[in-house]
Amino acid sequence: MEPVEINAGAWYLRGLRADERITDVPALSDLGIADPAAYVAATDAAWRDDTGFVWAVCEPTTGDLLAVIGVLPTVGSASIVGRCRAGHRVALAAAVAPVTRFARGALDLTIGDPFPDGVITDAIPALSGP
Repeated sequence: MEPVEINAGAWYLRGLRADERITDVPALSDLGIADPAAYVAATDAAWRDDTGFVWAVCEPTTGDLLAVIGVLPTVGSASIVGRCRAGHRVALAAAVAPVTRFARGALDLTIGDPFPDGVITDAIPALSGP
């Protein structure tokens, strides 16, 4: 599957990028990812293989990555994890419900009850590979 864009109200979600037009590498580095370019490649591979689905939660006018959120499937179920840059917890929280709906509706995965306060664990979606 190719990365799917999602409208999350004031924010939009898109696949991670590291190309001549848009690069999320500096923001991913700010989030503590040791090798951001390899992480982008791993998320692209996970989308293609349907093994993980990671989005950049972006400011719509600039496209700047404010947070990452991911659906990490296991057999028939999945977890949702994410991390935001300093001062952008609202953007991450806004992404939880639309990502949960995508995981349930488009991927037919079981996700536990949505997080009551819209806040998810402060973790980088970990993928196998780099």
